[in-house]
Amino acid sequence: LQTRMQSLQPDPKAQYRSVYEALKKIVLTEGFWRPLRGINVTMLGAGPAHAMYFACYEKMKKSLSDTLQHGGNSHLANGVAGSVATLLHDAVMNPAEVVKQRMQMFNSPYKSVLACIRTVQKTEGFGAFYRSYTTQLTMNVPFQAIHFITYEFMQEQINPHREYNPRSHIISGAIAGAVAAAATTPLDVCKTLLNTQENTALSSVNISGHLSGMVNAFKTVYQLGGISGYFRGVQARVIYQMPSTAIAWSVYEFFKYFLTKRKLEKRT
Repeated sequence: LQTRMQSLQPDPKAQYRSVYEALKKIVLTEGFWRPLRGINVTMLGAGPAHAMYFACYEKMKKSLSDTLQHGGNSHLANGVAGSVATLLHDAVMNPAEVVKQRMQMFNSPYKSVLACIRTVQKTEGFGAFYRSYTTQLTMNVPFQAIHFITYEFMQEQINPHREYNPRSHIISGAIAGAVAAAATTPLDVCKTLLNTQENTALSSVNISGHLSGMVNAFKTVYQLGGISGYFRGVQARVIYQMPSTAIAWSVYEFFKYFLTKRKLEKRT
């Protein structure tokens, strides 16, 4: 839904005014499973990406907090740790994101994940899978900095003793995801344009070949949609990120609690 709603020059058959209308129209005209297209490649990349992401975050947060705050909670440490963890996460997820978004486009010519990978590799080269990497980082570094700082701030407010509390982790995760998603939507719109190389949109501003670079993407989005163009799909993005970050944090905090508890039991 987010990919479709961020389209700058959508096909007349793929123009939507709201998330609900988009979902209803896609299901009725393209089939019940169409909104889940590309989920397999996302799942394939998400496992290793999130493992590196949280491992790096915990290690860096602890090291930086010990230095800056002498073991206490430091928002600066949280933001820096989240930003560095993003470098590893996006290196794995960027190719998966390119394939997923290509498959999610209206009238996508790709029949499967493998067909998409082979076609993109053959016609555009390996670099196509990382064409939006700098934009992805430019978006995700501030996204994760805002995300982690907001999460840790919310935990201080509703779970000051930092105990395992599923409700507080879900609420904090959802709020953190919503704030970060809304703030970084303009960068996400540019990333989607770079990933999909939307032919109709690029042709309308006389761009031949492939669009590359964050600056060029920003200029093209402005040419096509003005200021409001940067916030296309913001509703879908926030709705997507809230449960996503709530689930991620609650699952992460559960396993952190479970493994720590087992480790302490073994010691005693």
